[in-house]
Formats: sequence, C-alpha cells, structure tokens
Amino acid sequence: MKSKIMADSDSQLARLEAFLLGHPSIKYTAPSSPEFSTVCKVWNLARLDTPLAVVHPENAEDVRVLVQFAKSQRIQFTIRVGGHNMEGRALVDGALVIDLRALTGVQIAEDRQSATVEGGILQGELGTKLWAEGLATPTGSIPCVGYVGWAMYGGYGPFSSHWGLGVDQILGATIVNHDGEILQADEKLLRGIRGAGGVFGVIVDLTIKVYPLKSFLAGVILFGSRDINKAFANFNTGYQKLLHNGIPKQLTIQQAVFNAPPGRVFAVLFAWSGDDTEEGQHWSNQIASLAPLFMSTVGETTIPEWFTGNAAMVPSSVYGSSRTLNLYSVTPQVAEAIGRGLTALPTDPGTMVSIHQLRGPSAEPKDNSVFATREPHYMLEIVGFAVVEDRKGEAEQWASDIEEAILKTDGGNILPTTYISLHSAPGCGTDPLSQFYGSHAEEILSLKKEYDPEGFFHWTVPQLG
Repeated sequence: MKSKIMADSDSQLARLEAFLLGHPSIKYTAPSSPEFSTVCKVWNLARLDTPLAVVHPENAEDVRVLVQFAKSQRIQFTIRVGGHNMEGRALVDGALVIDLRALTGVQIAEDRQSATVEGGILQGELGTKLWAEGLATPTGSIPCVGYVGWAMYGGYGPFSSHWGLGVDQILGATIVNHDGEILQADEKLLRGIRGAGGVFGVIVDLTIKVYPLKSFLAGVILFGSRDINKAFANFNTGYQKLLHNGIPKQLTIQQAVFNAPPGRVFAVLFAWSGDDTEEGQHWSNQIASLAPLFMSTVGETTIPEWFTGNAAMVPSSVYGSSRTLNLYSVTPQVAEAIGRGLTALPTDPGTMVSIHQLRGPSAEPKDNSVFATREPHYMLEIVGFAVVEDRKGEAEQWASDIEEAILKTDGGNILPTTYISLHSAPGCGTDPLSQFYGSHAEEILSLKKEYDPEGFFHWTVPQLG
C-alpha cells in the first residue's frame, strides 16, 4: 500500500512539474528542495503532515490555472496564507499547497472608504499599507496572521468595539470557483463568505471598509500578579461597573494572562482608535485603576510600531491545541474558576489565556452574514500550546481543566455557539456546524451544494466532507 501511495505521489509530481513548465510565472517548491521544510512551516508544529509540494501563484490568473489543473488531475489541495490555523490545516498529507503569500496588493478606492486587498496579505502588511495613507481597518493583533482568513471567519480584535468585526468589513469578494473561473461573489455567496470563508472557492481578493485614522493610542497595562487570582477577579468586578456606566466605542480591551520574563502576568491590551487621545488616556487611567498596577506602556503609537510590539509577545511556533468558549458575562463564579486555573498556569511561553469582548457595533444583529454569535459576549481563548514539544501534554491538559471548570459554572451564562477560528480538536472528523453557526448551519450546507456541487474544495475550514 505504501509503495502505491508513493508511486501515485511521484506521478502527481511529474504531472505538476510538466504543467508548470508552461506557466513560468508560478514558482514551485518541491519536496526535494532544501527550502521545503521552511516553506511548509506553520505556527502549530504539532501538524506532522507532509504535502505533495508547494506552488506560489503571483496573481489571480495563476490561481485560476492551478485550480483547473488540480481538478483535471484530481489532485487535492489546501490554501495557505499566514499558517496560523489552530490545527495547522494549511498542511495535509499528500495534498498540494497553493501558497497565496505573493498576493499582497492593496488598492484604495477614490472615495477612501473602501479598499480591495489581495488574498495573501498578512495583517501586518495590510495595517502598514493603510497607515501610510492615513487609514485603518479592523485587524487582529498579530502581524503574521493572514488577513483574509481572519476576517472571513469572524475577526475579533482591538477595533471591533469601534468599527465591528472583520467579517463586518467585507463589501465584496473575488473567488476562483470549482470550475476554475474567476468570479465576483453575488450577495447570496457573500453572505456565506462572511463567516464560512473559503468553503465555496479560493478567495483571491476582498473589498473591505476602511476608516480615517490619524492617531492611535495603544499599549499593555500590566498588573501586579503575585496574587493573580485576586487581581483577575478584582479587575473584572471593576470592569463590569465601568461597563454599566458606559464605555466609549473607540475603546477595546483584551484581557490576557501569559508568561513573561518576570513570571506569570495578568495584563490588558489597550487600544483607543478615536481622534481625541486625551480622552483615550483618561480611559487608559480608568482601566489601569481596576487592579494593583505594575506598569503601563500605553501611549501614542503607529499601527506598524504596534504590530511590531505585539509580535514580540507571541512565540513564532508552538505545539498543542486550544479551547474556546463564549460567555455572556465574566461573573464572579467564572472569574473564580478561571483564577484557579491561572494559579496553575504552566511556565511555557506558549500557554496563556486571552479574553475578547464583543460589544458596540459588533454585537448588533445582522442579516448579511452567517456569523452566528452576535449577542454581547466574551470570547475566551484558552491556549494550550507550548514552545517545547515535551510540554505539549501539560499545556493541553491545563487548557482542558480550565474549560471543564468554566463549564461547571452557570450553564445559562455559556452561549451555545463557539468561535471556529479557535476550535482545535485533533482527531475529530467533520466539524459540528451547529456549534459554530447555530441556525445558519443548514444554509451553509445549501450554499456549498450550489457553489461547490462536487465538493471539490474539500480541505476547507469548516470541512464539509
């Protein structure tokens, strides 16, 4: 059986190389290349799959001919941009990788209210190009994450309270469909793309909303964490009071607990995207007063500088898996459950907890998207990763223990849907669509049958068979 698989692979490689001779603009990394392991590296190194080869299209036309070739030769393929999918799904044993990272163009509309961005751009690249034009759009915090995947599947981040989620910015999309045709998505397909991403085809560009931004106030507020359980609980009690009195939409915070050189730290990532930086500084002081302050780096900065600082906080690669839950509120009972877990946080830099909040325009009902979780809520990232493979099991067990402790709190406080981008369940089969999309699950299946009737785009997120 093994020899047959190897023979099939050799045959597919030979056909691929013959095809590429006629398309010199498409670069190619073969398994025999010394760069192959580097090109295939994704964030989660626990993914051990070895792809057939990697091709590097330069434009939408290259993508089109690659899709047509793959279909004609019955070669399965995956799409790779940033490689930050929690399960490392850009790699599949024996499947061709279509690496879009050369597609990084950004074209700003004349009215400066929208921009068309190519499908391989990373968040840091997009943020830097827009900032140079006095513009911004919602992104996440990590520059090496692929923008299009982040946006299409939801897109929580430091601008979501002000301008909405990443998925709310999508105005249009160009796809390569199952027949290898380049098409503009109609409104019905766009609704599916806004939440279910690349299930229906290869996204070669998105048209998104952009916003004027001339100043940006951001940084990290670090709290005294010797008694981290108490600091976390006190902060959330105080933050609920601030919320009750009203917080401006220009302010977004992200709570995080991670391992820094001084040890375990409870921190808040602060972002103010309003014009009045004095008001932003006032709110920075308000947030900093909610627990014993260790230090604050909040100050005026630029989007490129902010991305650079964030990159230094995240390991370049990890092993493991994550857990995620959506909660209506960080109640005292929830804070106690999380706090107990924080005292047992493994010392690996890859292990952490992060809490995003959905409020403001992000939490308003919308009928143009299959993104399901629109109620105001907190999205928990319970990150069971480790930078050292030997510590992977400890990190994953810790994440599982925290999730289990939260699930034992008030069940009415836990939303029925979870965030697909943070779902990580190695060894599981088809994704449970209702867990991610609620009442939209059947609609996604129906759209899949219409726009990809033969199930050609198989290795997608979510995987629909």
